[in-house]
Amino acid sequence: MKKNKVLIQNSITYAIVIACWILVQILGATGHMTSLLKGLLVPLCIYVILAVSLNLTVGILGELSLGHAGFMCVGAFTGAFFTKCMENAIPSVGMRFFLALIIGAAVAGVFGIIIGIPVLRLKGDYLAIVTLAFGEIIKNLINVMYVGLDSNGFHFSIKDTTSLGMGADGVVIIKGAQGITGTPKAATFTVGIILVLITLFIVLNLINSRTGRAIMSIRDNRIAAESVGINITKYKLMAFAISAALAGVAGVLYAHNLSSLAATPKNFGYNMSIMILVFVVLGGLGNIRGSMIAAIILTMLPELLRGLNDYRMLIYAVVLIVMMIFNSSPKAIEMRSVFLDRIKKNKKSAKEAA
Repeated sequence: MKKNKVLIQNSITYAIVIACWILVQILGATGHMTSLLKGLLVPLCIYVILAVSLNLTVGILGELSLGHAGFMCVGAFTGAFFTKCMENAIPSVGMRFFLALIIGAAVAGVFGIIIGIPVLRLKGDYLAIVTLAFGEIIKNLINVMYVGLDSNGFHFSIKDTTSLGMGADGVVIIKGAQGITGTPKAATFTVGIILVLITLFIVLNLINSRTGRAIMSIRDNRIAAESVGINITKYKLMAFAISAALAGVAGVLYAHNLSSLAATPKNFGYNMSIMILVFVVLGGLGNIRGSMIAAIILTMLPELLRGLNDYRMLIYAVVLIVMMIFNSSPKAIEMRSVFLDRIKKNKKSAKEAA
């Protein structure tokens, strides 16, 4: 019964994503799709992937991480760098994009393991501060990095492009604060939906597996979990690395949605990490479907309210407060449970009357 219930819940989550894709296709075919909404489609997929992946660390593992934008940055620049380097070797943009997704996820996952080994020994605020520092270090490191490619191989510098010392056939790929330019816009809404479904498949199956139960037991009571033989370091590192790898996938998708990629604070800084964390908290810790819905609402709301220049951020703040109260307030939770109980009783009474 429990397995069937989990399967039904997971199927509903997948169905919601597929229904959104069908709705967008219908709106596009009938000409009801605005240019504003078209521009938001791929970012919506990116933020959903980021929210779901961070929920694995914050909601399921129970560790506060503020460096998720750093893993996204690693994936974005790794994927864009690979695409630019393989421009002549692999003419197909689609193939390069596919390989960039795999490489971006792998490199971000490796960074997750490297950072996770020392960092996951910490707890609470200390862990949050160290992961935040990682995100800022990655962003600032890329901002001062110059990388070029010629017939002799790669050239690196932290000064300027002239100090790379390349030959006449050399091409500068990473240009310091300017980042990477000329990345093909291979990201589409359909690709984004496929990646969202893959992310959900990985996370939901992990949560409902033996590994997921071990991870949640560490979250609930570390000492009790260790006393029954659960390897704390192994499972914490596994969850952290998978979360980082999925953030890397979102980063590759982000990089291939823009023609110019720079490691600015707006793209990969502290504010981005906080925004992703807000999606997770408002959607509910451990609630994957809630993270998806929160990411969609909070991404679309500022853009839909852009016409209300003087009031849009005020309305946005009010919506944040209302959602927080609705999801976290004990009174609101109690009212929701009472309301759901009444609905169940009414359904039961209707069935008995029939």
